[in-house]
Amino acid sequence: VERCPPSRWNTVRHQHGIVSAMAWNTQQIHRLAYYDSLTGLPNRRLLHDRLNHAMLTARRNGHGCAIVFIDLDNFKTLNDTRGHDIGDLLLRQVAQRLSGCVRAGDTVSRFGGDEFVMVLEGQSPNASVAADRAETLAAKVLRLLSEPYVLAGHQHYCTPSIGITLFSGGTCSADELLKQADLAMYRSKALGRNTMRFFDPEMQTIVDQHAMMERDMREGLAEGQFRLNYQPQMGSDGKLSGAEALLRWHHPTRGTIPPGQFIPRAEETGQILQLGRWVIETACAQLANWSMKPGFQRLTIAVNVSARQFYQVDFAQQLLEILERTGANPRQLKLELTESMLALHVEEIIEKMVVLKSSGIRFSLDDFGTGYSSLAYLKRMPLDELKIDQGFVRDVLADANDAAIARMVVVLAGSMGIDVMAEGVETEPQREFLASIGCRAYQGYLLSRPLPIEHFETFIETAGVVMQ
Repeated sequence: VERCPPSRWNTVRHQHGIVSAMAWNTQQIHRLAYYDSLTGLPNRRLLHDRLNHAMLTARRNGHGCAIVFIDLDNFKTLNDTRGHDIGDLLLRQVAQRLSGCVRAGDTVSRFGGDEFVMVLEGQSPNASVAADRAETLAAKVLRLLSEPYVLAGHQHYCTPSIGITLFSGGTCSADELLKQADLAMYRSKALGRNTMRFFDPEMQTIVDQHAMMERDMREGLAEGQFRLNYQPQMGSDGKLSGAEALLRWHHPTRGTIPPGQFIPRAEETGQILQLGRWVIETACAQLANWSMKPGFQRLTIAVNVSARQFYQVDFAQQLLEILERTGANPRQLKLELTESMLALHVEEIIEKMVVLKSSGIRFSLDDFGTGYSSLAYLKRMPLDELKIDQGFVRDVLADANDAAIARMVVVLAGSMGIDVMAEGVETEPQREFLASIGCRAYQGYLLSRPLPIEHFETFIETAGVVMQ
């Protein structure tokens, strides 16, 4: 055999090295393009490719496939409290556990963040059978992911919320299937987490309705469809002390939409920030208008402030700017906070209240007695008023417990040197009982329903109940 000259051997070795490096680079490029760098699982791009292939195979062979969408509950809390490095450790362990749940032909993908997607191929075309198998797999996932993790020497528990959708032909696209599974997962979240739910067409209908309401709220604000109604608040002397401003939506085609339908959606989408700002601006403009109207100068307006609105970093600054711009007297504005707000960010709430209180703004704690209030925090809050929730007022004459709670609120308010008001007063016997235990102010249908501004002003002028 002819010996290869050294010069030729060096050339071959050099060329082989170049080819190997090129092959290695190609593999790295492919891996970066199609696989998640943290977990090693297929990424969203490769997931779409495999899901489209699974759907094509299902159509051709008459089989089905299942898509399982998994989201880790409270993952953000782990990141925020222990850092992203610890969060990454959890994601790697979750990826390992999920990979051990499926067959060789199935796909486990990291969809993004703390979301994972499984594509289960070769399922029965019978929806009932396919659903049973998918549910069995999801139950296994729930069990495995709920077992403790060891993260940097510390034990951690994490649960998943799971959404499942099935495919057995048809014209549905891969994106639509993923959206269905995602919707089902959010249904699991809404039901308390650590559970699974299948996609149901009714869920899509609900989501479409929510999207329509979100769009309509934006248009409603732009087109002036929202109004403030004012419910009179009266003192024990029979004189009007002020009013609570209540938001109403008059839709051009759907008529009046109850607050219970649009306020929760506004909270979820963040539109409550725009709505809340509009309410405060409108109320302050009304106060400025009353300041120039004889007999109305001493009226207060109470405005409900949502937790999301109050938690804004610049909320106090926003409010003070609105007061200055409108020319409203801060002492005539009363902000109503709900007791549930005290469950979080108490120190931040107190700090903002102190700032606003120094400007003359008053505070009322609404729905008192329906939640949990620490008396240690309560006594530090610069409150002017406690409101007895209408749920207690309604049965105050028939239920001894409600009567006892009403008395407790009055006594507590008295010990703190603040006022107390009862809401939802509808009958004279209710008012008389409340007066007998020391409640000096009330609002409710006994006095008046919430009224548009023009009717409100007419009411108090003709009734002669304006505070002098």
